[in-house]
Amino acid sequence: MDSVEQLNCLKVKISNVSMEQLPELLYQLLETGESHHIVLLSLWDLLRARQNNEYRTYVQSAALVIPISKSIVGGIRFLTGKTVHRLMPFEFFIKTLTALEERGKSVYLLGAHLKSLKTTERNLKHTFPRLRIVGRCTGDFKKNDEPTILTAIRKAGPSLLLVAKGVPGNERWLARNKTNLGPGIHIWCSDLFEVFAERKRRPGKKTFERGLEWIGYTITNPLRIFRIFPYLYYKILLLYYKLFRRG
Repeated sequence: MDSVEQLNCLKVKISNVSMEQLPELLYQLLETGESHHIVLLSLWDLLRARQNNEYRTYVQSAALVIPISKSIVGGIRFLTGKTVHRLMPFEFFIKTLTALEERGKSVYLLGAHLKSLKTTERNLKHTFPRLRIVGRCTGDFKKNDEPTILTAIRKAGPSLLLVAKGVPGNERWLARNKTNLGPGIHIWCSDLFEVFAERKRRPGKKTFERGLEWIGYTITNPLRIFRIFPYLYYKILLLYYKLFRRG
């Protein structure tokens, strides 16, 4: 998008988008009548994009790649001297759904288990009464059912397709089926449905702003402590690019 500054961090595309810009950018994407996807990029996603060709293509072809890790913002500042906006995922989705509701747009929900999905749908209808939910499907569908689900999504023609945990391959499912989903905006939303269903807590705003959300994630999953090694690798890469690959 011409109106968005596109930077890169270790050769991975990053979009500099503020929360205030977001509604108008969403409207612009929808007006094209084409298929677009938006990526909320964590540090681990950035490193994965450097190693996995399929995921890298998915990220690089996104309409917007929005950083959600403080380490990415710091890395870009270290390499270029520029400051990019970092958006909190939950606030991003609230802003997105609010913007779509204001224009009478629609959403399709795909992923999670039935109980969480039903609760998510109910809470969304209560919070965003003018946002049309044109379909939902759990993520634990069988491979043979996939063509039927893709057809249902195309026929529903949602302005926004939210894909959450539970679908086969997670984000890779969205990447592999991009051309089969029809026009609109498609976003991988990870555990958002679990948050809307009140089955999982989200980090507080102050915790996020300080870049400390990893502490809560590590408490719930102690194995995340080993992410210290890819984090150190990232720091080494930044120094290497700063010293030897600046051009």
